[in-house]
Amino acid sequence: VGSEMCIRDRSNCARWGRPNCKEDKAMKTQLLKVNEDSIALGAKLIREGELVGFPTETVYGLGANALDAEAVVKIFEAKGRPQDNPLITHVSCVEEIPPLVRAIPAAAKKLMEAFWPGPMTLILPKADCIPNAVSAGLDTVGIRLPSNADARALIRAAGRPIAAPSANRSGRPSPTTALHVLEDMDGRIPLILDGGACQVGVESSVIDATGDVPVILRPGGITPEMVERVLGHVRVDEHVMSPLREGDVARSPGMKYKHYAPKAKAIIFSGAPEHVVAAICKRYDEQTAKGERVAILGLDEHHYGGRTFLSLGSEKRPQEAAARLFAALRELDERGDTVALCEAVDTAGIGLAVMNRMGRAAAFDIEQV
Repeated sequence: VGSEMCIRDRSNCARWGRPNCKEDKAMKTQLLKVNEDSIALGAKLIREGELVGFPTETVYGLGANALDAEAVVKIFEAKGRPQDNPLITHVSCVEEIPPLVRAIPAAAKKLMEAFWPGPMTLILPKADCIPNAVSAGLDTVGIRLPSNADARALIRAAGRPIAAPSANRSGRPSPTTALHVLEDMDGRIPLILDGGACQVGVESSVIDATGDVPVILRPGGITPEMVERVLGHVRVDEHVMSPLREGDVARSPGMKYKHYAPKAKAIIFSGAPEHVVAAICKRYDEQTAKGERVAILGLDEHHYGGRTFLSLGSEKRPQEAAARLFAALRELDERGDTVALCEAVDTAGIGLAVMNRMGRAAAFDIEQV
């Protein structure tokens, strides 16, 4: 599968040092199933300073050689991503980490032993070899060892650590399938590796391990409860469920900007289930009467009398909401919905990650009912 499209945005050409758009060449994006040959091609492109979309257990990543500042800048261009938003550097084994960091604190070592390979990123003091483009000028870097075998195979074959945010246009819902990546990145990158649907469905937990008490900056599949069982203590950053204040520095991806948003106006309803259902039904009917195209994102146990409903799974299986959320947000756009009425979920366990993503998608428009 491929298409050709000029990878230019005329408003940004000068910003990226390309004042003459006519000189841009069209790029063909290949979508290839993961196998030995496609991994080898992806590795070659990474070594040559190009971008590759690739699967992980969390979401699909948009990868570049983490040690090549010029290659990393292409990530920001392809995504339309603000350059003060740091990236995560992915490795294929623990042995690749020491050259990338100045130190590995004791707490970080315990977390590595407990949760790697897996959906956890550790913030560590960065070595000089990490370009400022990766760290957004910070003296720290996020390091992750993914459990997805295809991701690790690509990193090993490239022989380079791979810097990678999610492989979506900035602000859009993160991609959990290769076709989601193609939707956002067709014509912007040369290759997307298709490794099937992601298992976790939300980005990695980001844990700052540089201080006395580790801090969860972004929740994910490794929950605060899981970290506490290993370390005995952990703090959840206050901005997990609120935007940063003006002038605050983003120490992790997913903190500073509105993220994961569908085109529809998203509103979250929180409270007792019966009150949430009643409030959503009332708002649905009001908005529909105004000519809006409305959909409800909720749990299977709740019933909405034939109104348009997109399932986030069962409240008995919170992992389902994590795995389904981004696909549901993209489905809103495919359907042409203009309003999305969302049920809040329990913030215990992985529910905190779901609410963090849903909250940012809704710009924290949360109504207590």
